[in-house]
Amino acid sequence: MLGQVLLAASGSRLVRRSVSGFPLTRRVVDRFVAGESVPEAREAILRLLGTGLSVTVDHLGEETRDAGDAAAIAKAYLTLLEELRPLELGRAAEVSVKLSAVGQALDEDLALEHARAVCAAAAAGGSTVTLDMEDHTTVDSTLRILRELRREHPSTGVAVQAYLHRSEDDCRALAHEGSRVRLVKGAYREPATVAYQGKADVDKAYVRCLRILMAGKGYPMVATHDDRLISITELLADRHGRSRGDYEYQMLYGIRTDRQEALAGAGHTVRVYVPYGADWYGYFMRRLAERPANVAFFLRALGGK
Repeated sequence: MLGQVLLAASGSRLVRRSVSGFPLTRRVVDRFVAGESVPEAREAILRLLGTGLSVTVDHLGEETRDAGDAAAIAKAYLTLLEELRPLELGRAAEVSVKLSAVGQALDEDLALEHARAVCAAAAAGGSTVTLDMEDHTTVDSTLRILRELRREHPSTGVAVQAYLHRSEDDCRALAHEGSRVRLVKGAYREPATVAYQGKADVDKAYVRCLRILMAGKGYPMVATHDDRLISITELLADRHGRSRGDYEYQMLYGIRTDRQEALAGAGHTVRVYVPYGADWYGYFMRRLAERPANVAFFLRALGGK
């Protein structure tokens, strides 16, 4: 119930103004967001890489309704990638792109144009791009853009949200040679007609999708902080003869850092999703909705504890 309330609040302009304007909110946001500028993001990236982790970097922004804003977000990605290129980080530092941030709601071709420029800049630095998945109304559009991007940039990845009823079919279609798929549970407020609602049902859907991806020929990116799902991943990897280089774990910046480092220390590729930028509100509210522990952390910080 609390999670649904927070997801609803993530789309409320009134709540956005109240939360964003509260001085103590910033100290909590800093746990989940690696600053607002490229230098701050660069610092966080290098710190994580220094501990044996990989990263995927997200310039925060979504549901852009202005062509100029969409161009500015695409430009921000190009600036970040240009900053990282001399470091020769390669695949250790990729980027994640929300297509709604680069104009998907305005014009699918516009979003494709911007995403193609970001993919080209990433490829120039030996890296790649993963497309984030947003609410269910954008899935078909995102997959169409993915197909176009893969014509020139076949390593482009995509996220699949397990809680959508359609996702098992999407996983089957995507589990082919060279296909990079990030499996997430899903973090948007969706109706019961298109998505599982209860935690147990979502977890079961996640495992079903995970089985498809691990049995396939692609490269699964297992986005979870759940120890039980990590154990299931290991069992499926053994069952299907996957070595530790044939899949990876992905976890969020600021969440279970000890677990991230332990998995990396055991020889796994662990990629941290590193968001940065000023438009942090929607991302921040979804992180609170995902785990009660995050809400407790927020309330303790507001109480000054």
